[in-house]
Amino acid sequence: MGKTHLTPDDLAAIEAAVRRAEARTTGEIYCVAAEESSDYREAPLAWAAGAALLAPALLLLGGVHVEAPEILGGWTAAQAAGAAETAVRGSLIGALLLQAVLFLAVLALASIAPVRRALTPRALRRERVRRRAREMFAAKNLQATRERTGVLIYVSFAEHMAELIADESIAATVDPGVWDEAMALLTAGLKRGAPAAGFVAAVDRCADTLAERFPARAGDNPNELPDAVVVLPRLG
Repeated sequence: MGKTHLTPDDLAAIEAAVRRAEARTTGEIYCVAAEESSDYREAPLAWAAGAALLAPALLLLGGVHVEAPEILGGWTAAQAAGAAETAVRGSLIGALLLQAVLFLAVLALASIAPVRRALTPRALRRERVRRRAREMFAAKNLQATRERTGVLIYVSFAEHMAELIADESIAATVDPGVWDEAMALLTAGLKRGAPAAGFVAAVDRCADTLAERFPARAGDNPNELPDAVVVLPRLG
């Protein structure tokens, strides 16, 4: 994605599209734009622990022997039971020091936000985006519309991912392929650096289907949810 935020003009365009859409249907479309869906704080710890545990073994397999510096070890043949014990003790202390240094170095590097996200498996990032979208669906009461016709369009910029969630009345009557089409329009706009155009195209596609299945009724079409885009800031 070339663009990772929405300008005031973008927000106004999306809000206008939602307003036009809801004039045609009893459905409710709610748009959320999140800078990211998780801070992935566990990723640096996992990578640092893995590097610390595996590095000494890999060095040994490669024929590299690690020993503690003399100023830290202080062990001599006279003080130990023999040369073998001295070597083992030095190697052990050296390995522990190496593990500590690697743990701290990898932890510091992996804690940088872009690196942290890059080191997080895509499947986990996808799961976090879906979970945050579901949380927003519940938190904004999309499941509480009068006819259970709420639709959430959710974008998470940092992960380059999006989700669309339709409430039960819609899900029971609309072919899932319709939402795939809306998502394709959304992601196409995001990929070319035009998030507002992507949102508007997705809203219009959803509106076409909602207007067919859940048309507006004259004098009985309350606006149950705000039309404005909800913007969620970066978590960390």
